[in-house]
Parts: sequence; C-alpha cells; structure tokens
Amino acid sequence: MESLLEWIGANEEVRVVFLCGSLAFAIALESLMPMFQFGYQKMRHIGINMVFLTTSAMVTGLLAFIAFGLLQIDGFAYGVFGFLGLPLWLEVILSLMLLDFFAQYFIHVCLHKYKWLWKLHLVHHSDTTVDASTGTRHHPGDIAIRELLTLTLVLVFGIRPEVYILYRIITPFFAYFTHANISLPPKVDRALSWVIVTPHMHKFHHHFERPWTDTNFGNILSLWDRLAGTFVYDDPGKIQYGVDTVDAEQDLSLKYQYALPWNPSVKTDY
Repeated sequence: MESLLEWIGANEEVRVVFLCGSLAFAIALESLMPMFQFGYQKMRHIGINMVFLTTSAMVTGLLAFIAFGLLQIDGFAYGVFGFLGLPLWLEVILSLMLLDFFAQYFIHVCLHKYKWLWKLHLVHHSDTTVDASTGTRHHPGDIAIRELLTLTLVLVFGIRPEVYILYRIITPFFAYFTHANISLPPKVDRALSWVIVTPHMHKFHHHFERPWTDTNFGNILSLWDRLAGTFVYDDPGKIQYGVDTVDAEQDLSLKYQYALPWNPSVKTDY
C-alpha cells in the first residue's frame, strides 16, 4: 500500500493522463449510449466548460501549494491520524471516506442551503445540456470554498499528501462519469447506486427545480444520501436540465456565468 501511494505521489504525468483519459472515456461513452439527444454543438459546449476547468485548476493549485507548504515547516504539528497509529490501509480508507463526506456531500448540501453559496453554485447547475464536461463546470468561488474545506481536513486529520492526490484522481473520475450523458442498463445503474453515485442517480440532482435539485448530493459513495434521506431514484426521462431562476439562453455565456453570483436579476429563496 505504501509503495503504491509513493508511486501515485511521484508520477504526476500518470495522474494527468488518467484524468484526461477519464474525461475522454466518459465522452466516448456518450456517443455509444446517450441518454438524451441534445442536438447541440458539443465541442463548443466542452470548450466553454474547459474554461471553467482552467480557472478551477488555478484556484486548486494555489490553495494546495499553500497547504502543503505548511506541512514542510519544521515543528508544524498536525493530524489526528498521526496520533491514532492506525494501519495504513485503514487510514487510507477513512481518509477517503472523510473527504468524500465532508468535502463533497456536506459542502454540497451547504452550497444548496445558503443563498450566497447557492449563487456561486448556480454556474454548475445552469448548464442546460449536462454531459461529462459539466463535471468541470464550477465558478472559482465555488471551487475555493470546496478546496478550503478539503485542505482544512487534510491539515486537521493529517491526511497524507499521497492520499489527497489519490482523492484528487478518484473525485474527477466520478464527476465525469456521473455527469456523462449516458444511459446504463436500468438494472445495472440501480444495482450500482446501492454503493456508488451513478449517472442516472446524479441526473435528478440537475433537474431544473426542487425537490429533485436538493437530492443526490454525493460524488463517490451513495451511502451519505441514503443515510441522510436525500436519496431519490425515479424515471430519468422526466428530467429537465437547468435552473428555473436563471436565463437558460445564457448557459454558454462566460461573461454571464462568471458574473452570475452578483447578478441582482437572479432571484433565489434559499
């Protein structure tokens, strides 16, 4: 286990290839088993969402640089796991579960429940043609909130940098997979949804209005939604993408989307 973590931490080019390959794989699946026929300019749509990925990467990289710089300071004591002395395999599993719950499920619920956070998160939900690239579509402010919590968890619990990197590999894979415009065989999707978040499951979260918008918050494990009572599963054919309070015709306007959190014409009752 330790050698695997060291290999993951030392081979940045492999991580980049895996992430790019994950997105390419999800996009390829969309052509083989599409859920919806959008009739849109797919490459333009992907290109717009890649701009959001670029700004997100800048925020993530800066915050990670600061956080891991702190860990190099002599005498900087940190980490619950450092005091527990758990077996490595258990520490890795608990670390990933903590990150998946707090840095994905919990913060995602907060992004929906508080008005100022929801207006940041609107950029992600305003996509009216949800596909794999939508998994990369986030306002920089949205990403900053998520990453601040993630790196706080890393510092407080003493999560190993290699495990954080592993988490940064697994999370985007699921983001691409669950947002992908694909239709798995219903029995397969439902069976998988007992353990992980699936494409059908996450699509309900992107419905244009509540109550479905406020369900299925998870990213990797479906456990959190099931335990918290936010799990829903229905006929995905009923789903309509977008947000009922946002101008759907502006879903590909970068100027409109980046300014969305401060747009006074966008009303929300959160």
